[in-house]
Amino acid sequence: MDIKRPVNLDITTIKFPLAAIASILHRITGVILFLGTSVLLYLLQLSLSSETGFANAIELSNRISVKLVIWMLIVCISYHLIAGLKHLLLDLGLGETKVAAEYGAKILLSSLIFASALAGVWIW
Repeated sequence: MDIKRPVNLDITTIKFPLAAIASILHRITGVILFLGTSVLLYLLQLSLSSETGFANAIELSNRISVKLVIWMLIVCISYHLIAGLKHLLLDLGLGETKVAAEYGAKILLSSLIFASALAGVWIW
């Protein structure tokens, strides 16, 4: 059983299918949401501490950098929610073929664009 197979170690030549990219993005958004929850909890704690803390939280949330972080978290939670619903449909046996998986990934990524625009309009 000494079979020599070619090994491709150049990651730039590997082409992932769209469904795999959508799945990887689902995992990445989960990690971002886990880490981003600390920012939201800090803003909540600051706003609930006192009246001046609330004013400080409002002032802090009006900064462009904080708005960008909040926008990113809203986009991540939107994507993660929609991808989670797609995974629930996969658990029910819907969309398991290669064509259906690619179609579902296209719908998922187009909904990401829509959610990003909607969140941007809402924040700014």
